[in-house]
Amino acid sequence: MLTLSFVTGTEPGKWFTRFRERTHHGGLSAIDTDDALGELLAGTAQLALTRLPDARISEQLHVVELYRETPGVAFPKDYFLAAADGAVKPEELEGEIINWQIPDSGEVDAAAVRDALQIVAANVGVVIAPRPLLKVLSRKLVEHRDYAGATDTHVALVWKKDGDSDAIQDFVGIARGRTENSSRQVATKKSAREKTLAKQARRESAGGGKGKVSKKNPPRKPRKRR
Repeated sequence: MLTLSFVTGTEPGKWFTRFRERTHHGGLSAIDTDDALGELLAGTAQLALTRLPDARISEQLHVVELYRETPGVAFPKDYFLAAADGAVKPEELEGEIINWQIPDSGEVDAAAVRDALQIVAANVGVVIAPRPLLKVLSRKLVEHRDYAGATDTHVALVWKKDGDSDAIQDFVGIARGRTENSSRQVATKKSAREKTLAKQARRESAGGGKGKVSKKNPPRKPRKRR
């Protein structure tokens, strides 16, 4: 079984389903956490879906970037920013209390964002973080919009080079869009009955079924009488 940790703000459910349906690695165990990379480094998970940049990334790790996240800003419901047309600009936040924002390093602390949003829900200040994270953590009293004053973050799959496996490679392939019929993907094992039925279906489609004439054994022509 493959154990994967995924950081708060990501939604890998569709990949989980495809992995379970298409492979025979014993299923998948998932850990929803604010620190997916920490779970990997601690040995709790074999694969991490995490947010980058992260200073803990080293040469001992494989990193496959999947997509980028747009920055966003969260604010109290019925705030003047709710009427914003398009992304909120930095000048629109002048004088506002910023409870948390993406630092210059670009690293995101999901737990800190969670705590800061509680202050926003109390009708105080704003929070600047990846918008997918704000979408997951925001409560009914908080709204969010795109923000034009911060850099994008990245979501990637990370695993230890010395812990590579077919299960990890299959999950990475699925996350990157590999189809079920790809020759690089390990196929699900079939039972003896399934193999027999598949073989019969191939024979019938090739013309060997009932009511069809086999090309290999065509009917003999009748001999002419002398």
